[in-house]
Amino acid sequence: MGATVQSPASLPSGARTANFTRFAWGVLAWNVLVVLWGAYVRASGSGAGCGSHWPLCNGDVVPVAPRIETIIEFTHRVMSGVALVGVIALWSWSCVTFARGSRVRTMASASFAFLIVEALLGAGLVLFNYVDKDASVGRALYLSLHLVNTLLLLGALVLTAWFSRAAARAGARGPSFVIAALPIAALVCVTGAIAALGDTLYPATSLAQGFHQDFSTTANFLLRLRVFHPTFAILAASYFVALSTVILRSKQRPTLAKKLAACVLILSLAQLSAGAINLILLAPVWMQITHLLLADLVWLALVLLAVEAQPQPLAAKLH
Repeated sequence: MGATVQSPASLPSGARTANFTRFAWGVLAWNVLVVLWGAYVRASGSGAGCGSHWPLCNGDVVPVAPRIETIIEFTHRVMSGVALVGVIALWSWSCVTFARGSRVRTMASASFAFLIVEALLGAGLVLFNYVDKDASVGRALYLSLHLVNTLLLLGALVLTAWFSRAAARAGARGPSFVIAALPIAALVCVTGAIAALGDTLYPATSLAQGFHQDFSTTANFLLRLRVFHPTFAILAASYFVALSTVILRSKQRPTLAKKLAACVLILSLAQLSAGAINLILLAPVWMQITHLLLADLVWLALVLLAVEAQPQPLAAKLH
């Protein structure tokens, strides 16, 4: 997610891009909602609500006399369709408004590409029957790939909106210790997705039973892998808090970077707390959705921090 340096002359005026920026934030927000509803589809066991048909739902364009599972799954498909239209509009608008090679246009194009892959991966979940009670290794690997692409999509969308602001800096990129937080966050999200799948397919009736499942040699591999998520989450949150503290204490970092670092710090602690609550409450659906929302917000804040945490040049500090 590097940046291409642009001359001021190649950038549209703030008045011309204000509407584009608002639309870009709206498209990002809608895609986050699509992600959360997709998690609800999985957590509610509605992944097979439209059967093995795609893009049709049980063979129909609009399901007739649908069950609640069908309504939930069909709603997700409609929301995904709206997201596709929104991203296509965003990409088309960027091509008209911004010069070829601009950061905004590049990120909008990346968003379009990632959303196409997202749609294909979503279709694959249905066509390969990686839904409902399937507990195969293939489903776990497929969900992990799906999640990584989702993170890349959200990252590209947030950078499209961020770079289109009139006040956006040209050519900024954070230091390596901040950029390293991105693959760490992705790894935690992947282990979280596997843990959530295990919680859905093999719900525990008590915390003690849940711990017994985690360490039982006869348990499904999803349950035995579940223990890795809280371990990685604690280590990752510690890293995020440490890097945020370093940036907040630095006199060389821009004010905006410090604000983003504060967001990362607060969201990381909130996410860690939500994870603990999710564990104690035995992963109710509403808490799983809250946990995922915080994870998405941490990811977006880290992406922005990665492009804004570069120390200020000496010339900039002297003015």
